[in-house]
Amino acid sequence: MNYSADEIMQTIRMVQSENLDIRTITMGVSLRDCAHEDMAACCRKIYDKVTGKAEKLVSTGEAISREYGIPIINQRISVTPAAMVGEACDNGSFVDIARALDKAAAATGVNFIGGFTALVHKGFTKGDTRLLAAIPEAMAVTDSVCASVNIGTTKAGINMDAVARLGYIIKETAELTKERDAIGCAKLVVFCNAAEDNPFMAGAFHGPGEPETVINVGVSGPGVVLAAIRNHPEWDFSSLASIIKQTAFKVTRMGELVGREAGRRLGVPFGIVDLSLAPTPAIGDSVADILEAMGLERVGGHGTTAALAMLNDAVKKGGAMASSNVGGLSGAFIPISEDAGMIRAVEEGALGLAKLEAMTCVCSVGLDMFAVPGDTSPEVLSAIIADEAAIGMINRKTTAVRVIPVPGKKAGDYAEFGGLLGRAPVMELSPYDPGAFIRRGGRIPAPIHALTN
Repeated sequence: MNYSADEIMQTIRMVQSENLDIRTITMGVSLRDCAHEDMAACCRKIYDKVTGKAEKLVSTGEAISREYGIPIINQRISVTPAAMVGEACDNGSFVDIARALDKAAAATGVNFIGGFTALVHKGFTKGDTRLLAAIPEAMAVTDSVCASVNIGTTKAGINMDAVARLGYIIKETAELTKERDAIGCAKLVVFCNAAEDNPFMAGAFHGPGEPETVINVGVSGPGVVLAAIRNHPEWDFSSLASIIKQTAFKVTRMGELVGREAGRRLGVPFGIVDLSLAPTPAIGDSVADILEAMGLERVGGHGTTAALAMLNDAVKKGGAMASSNVGGLSGAFIPISEDAGMIRAVEEGALGLAKLEAMTCVCSVGLDMFAVPGDTSPEVLSAIIADEAAIGMINRKTTAVRVIPVPGKKAGDYAEFGGLLGRAPVMELSPYDPGAFIRRGGRIPAPIHALTN
């Protein structure tokens, strides 16, 4: 890869004044060879494998950051879905696996480790069932472990038995972590069409089709895109799309440079760069601000979905031109708690859950990091998941739900998570009961366009 002097100077400016950073270098580690019939032995193998492979991950990221002058915010680990790894164990609890992963994360210095995962889009194995049962306690007793469950795909349809079960799992997780505003739910993602190479938490896992180890990079640049748009207030949408593509191109090139260098130093193959506009609570690092810079008075008003569709498409096109290794989720994230502009829109009544759901039809990834009243029923939580999964299934895209029912809180209150997770206004939900719908169970069949062979 060759870089011009002008491109290097533009990238330096983005880093210094526009919040450009590498959001995460994530090492994927296969744990297939850690399976063992004894849970204690399995956990020892997991700890040894993860710490052995990722021993130098954090120090390598820090060295690259210093040498290249590029902020690298997080180093993380994703592992083979734990439901697969622990399935052979005939004793112990899957919470033991979560503890082993948490211990390994602490030893390597990463802030999150993802892969306490089950893939149940067509049904449950013994390991899946045990892992699902362990999620609430695992999220409560660990600091760094993230969980995910894939409940649907375009090819398979939606496993509504899993959807129904997850409403209760989320409620139990919230109750076990109620002293911290149900933060355990912030580490649990429910997917449709989950990506096997996603480097972003909380949904990262090392998919069955991935190599033994791999380096995936997540790049984030809302501030860079915002600056580009604000510099051209008079441009029409065609011209605006072009400047967004050019910006995404530069950001992606930087991400691939870092990923390949990290892989070289660690002796691990480079996988993908995920170009997702992932906001933070910091001022100027907001996807909502980008949409408002296009001319919207407030995110959530009419025109929001169209603006987000254009943004997401332009980002993907720019990334695809910059690298043949674009993967993961790659688009625009619209979490509530992690985006100051989104929080403002909810506070002012401009944005509600119905409009937020409509926006997820055209962006990555879904209904993310939003708080709901603590007395929300499990069936309502399941119905929210089912709606979002249907969007993913029909539109052949990854969608996800990270919903946080905050015990003791009602609409208009706030949940406080701190750090990158931010704070979330508790959103009002529809008062109507979907319980009879959820209790039907079974599987929503795959759509007709799944028959592509």
